[in-house]
Amino acid sequence: MSFSSLGLSDALVRAVSETGYTAPTPIQQQAIPAVLNGGDLLAGAQTGTGKTAGFTLPLLHRLSTDAVGVKQSSNKTPRAIRALILTPTRELAAQVEESVRVYGKYTNLNSAVIFGGVGINPQIKQLKHGVDILVATPGRLLDHMDQGTVDLSKIEILVLDEADRMLDMGFIRDIRKVLAGLPPKRQNLLFSATFSDEIKALADGLLNKPATIEVARRNSTVEIIAQKIHPVDRDKKHPMLAHLIKSNNWHQVLVFTRTKHGANKLVEQLEKDGIGAMAIHGNKSQSARTKALAEFKDNKLRVLVATDIAARGIDIDQLPHVVNYDLPNVPEDYVHRIGRTGRAGATGEAVSLVCVDEHQMLKDIEKLIKQTLPRDVIPGFEPDPAARPQPIQLRSGGPGHRNGPGRQGGGARKPGNGGGNGGQPRGANGGGPRAGGNAPRGNGGGAQHRSGGRGR
Repeated sequence: MSFSSLGLSDALVRAVSETGYTAPTPIQQQAIPAVLNGGDLLAGAQTGTGKTAGFTLPLLHRLSTDAVGVKQSSNKTPRAIRALILTPTRELAAQVEESVRVYGKYTNLNSAVIFGGVGINPQIKQLKHGVDILVATPGRLLDHMDQGTVDLSKIEILVLDEADRMLDMGFIRDIRKVLAGLPPKRQNLLFSATFSDEIKALADGLLNKPATIEVARRNSTVEIIAQKIHPVDRDKKHPMLAHLIKSNNWHQVLVFTRTKHGANKLVEQLEKDGIGAMAIHGNKSQSARTKALAEFKDNKLRVLVATDIAARGIDIDQLPHVVNYDLPNVPEDYVHRIGRTGRAGATGEAVSLVCVDEHQMLKDIEKLIKQTLPRDVIPGFEPDPAARPQPIQLRSGGPGHRNGPGRQGGGARKPGNGGGNGGQPRGANGGGPRAGGNAPRGNGGGAQHRSGGRGR
């Protein structure tokens, strides 16, 4: 099957072919005709399946070929925003908008991306000049709505990308406020890697008789990813990781830690071992995160250490290794993490270093993915059978229960630090004004996840 056979315009097919893609992925084969049909869509697709092109291509087709688009592009009056794409993090927003520009290069449509952590005035200026397609994170979009610097009254198509992650990050209130500012008659597209009860509830309230497509089994992990567990004592995780990287001659390794502090500490330890590493998380500036990502993608950086939220939006073909240095509190995050490897038909390896403190987390993950992961004890790193579990400290939120203490608090930081949640000013229940906390407006709010304020 070719892209032209899906009904896309010559301008779009030409742009796609120039990127080197010749055949649509399964999600694209199903999503593109569904979106072109004009109805609402609920799509279950993990990262790495080609879902971004699955909605950007038909969106560009619809806007560039209808009479309104042709008329508007020839007018001298500022363009009205006709499509809105909401994403959970800055990195993903930038990546999606780049795809819109690349695929739409031979159309008359233009686009813009707005997110927190950077100045708002250049964004205001760009919006004033007129934009067809706007990609945004919820917090910064609400800032513009509050200031009256964005007009969403002409929206024809709404896309919620990685909706599950937006809910995990506490954006549900922000999303509902954005929806209240949109015209009732529009096409709605919702993409999610997992279908939790919360996602189903959101879809029921948002979508009108949607087409439903799912390219992977519900809450399943990608089959071509080799997964294994290395049991290890908690104080031997760092030496084991250095051993694995060196003995296996691993290059381009994405490592997940539970907290921002843990990410920074691990980078320092790896650097002392002579292993080049950098960290990305909510406390890093946008320029530092962009630099680390670019060097990692270009194979100039051996190890990238990331927290879950900061890693959302990393899109690297042929990424061979993902390491869970810490297991995630929320089992669905395991699926998101390991989905960064094994993309586009390539094989990948996902390794988890599991200490006695994390045995319950591992049980929850295996229950979710409906499989028992193989254990592989590394000689020289045999765990102490008499070791007793200790509570996992998640920093300002206390115990790591989903609704544990600290869910609403502990997120206030000094203004201007970019905060967490990909720098969203009102992000997740971390003390931002929309979560009932008392953090100063626009400071990044604290990156508390729903897992009891993990503060990553």
